[in-house]
Amino acid sequence: MSTEPENLETLIEESTTEDPSAHTEVGEHEYTIAELKQELEEAKKEAQANWDKAVRTAAEMENLKRRTQKDLEDAHKFALTGFAKELLVVLDSLVLGLQAATGDSEEVRKFREGSELTIKQFESVFSKYNIVTIDPMGQPFNAELHQAMTMQVVEGAEPNTVVAVFQKGYTLNGRLLRPAMVVVAKAAD
Repeated sequence: MSTEPENLETLIEESTTEDPSAHTEVGEHEYTIAELKQELEEAKKEAQANWDKAVRTAAEMENLKRRTQKDLEDAHKFALTGFAKELLVVLDSLVLGLQAATGDSEEVRKFREGSELTIKQFESVFSKYNIVTIDPMGQPFNAELHQAMTMQVVEGAEPNTVVAVFQKGYTLNGRLLRPAMVVVAKAAD
């Protein structure tokens, strides 16, 4: 067996020194040097194509892994979205009830005090779960966080500034849960 590689090398060396169109017998097939070189080039191209496919597949798998990890993190961060939106409705009702409770009677005062304490509890729970209130009174209008209900000319107010807040907005981990509903100042005609 050790003589075969030597014979093959000898044949290749002899064929390179002789006429390039001469044929060399290897096994049962006849090959020319040009044919062998062409097959080698084709094999190199195929190997490179397979390498490129492997690298691309590895990159796609890494991207898929990152996307899946981000989706999982987002699912954990924003799992409370639906529940938080429902709680906002309850909080809004409490605030409206508090605003409607006017008068100086003992019952009204106790109702107001209880409602204020309940609202503080809501705010405490919201801060615990990273739900942040958007109260833009006096700030420039921001269409990403505010919903303009109307525009009014207001003396002494900068144009495009929030001059009244109908309903506060909220974010959960930096993502908007509900925009603040506001009145925006406009320039006088």
